[in-house]
Amino acid sequence: MPDRPTQILEAAARLIARRGVRGLRVEEVSAEAAVSTALIYYHFKDRAGLLRRTLEFISRRAVRYTDAALETSDDPRVQLTEMLLLELQDSPQVRENSAAWGELRATAVFDADLRELLAAATREWVDDLAGLLRRAQEAGPGGAGTDPYAAAERLTALVEGLSERWLSGTTSLQRAHELLRGAVETELRPA
Repeated sequence: MPDRPTQILEAAARLIARRGVRGLRVEEVSAEAAVSTALIYYHFKDRAGLLRRTLEFISRRAVRYTDAALETSDDPRVQLTEMLLLELQDSPQVRENSAAWGELRATAVFDADLRELLAAATREWVDDLAGLLRRAQEAGPGGAGTDPYAAAERLTALVEGLSERWLSGTTSLQRAHELLRGAVETELRPA
């Protein structure tokens, strides 16, 4: 059984994934989590604090399931590809995470505080991938002329776009995986 703050964050992530951020009310989260609103305010101070911590929770949860890629192989190319593919899995937790991330990203357009938090989380994701890309380039062959940070930005943007298409049913999961594999190959192709 998760602790109370985790239980609340799980409920907030579920609600954001299903209904978005704009209409999210603390009362709804308390009902979903089966806790009092006072407990939510105790742990998160206000709605903004709850959203901030939910974004952090979603990011940490994604790291947990994508870090499994680091154990699949010693080859950084394989690790990179697997890490990105794990962002697009047909599992309830990944679907929920992807949908909630998309909703938070869409809301950040109008919310400067959320925009800053999302930008920081995205930079962290890009930094991690850039490190893997750099290692893949060093392991050769190819991709040596490609800026790892720029490549990581392109790949993370592609994952976000493919996630939206997959979740909305406009692209199959298999096709999203094919496109992602092709993008990784392109980024690491010899110059």
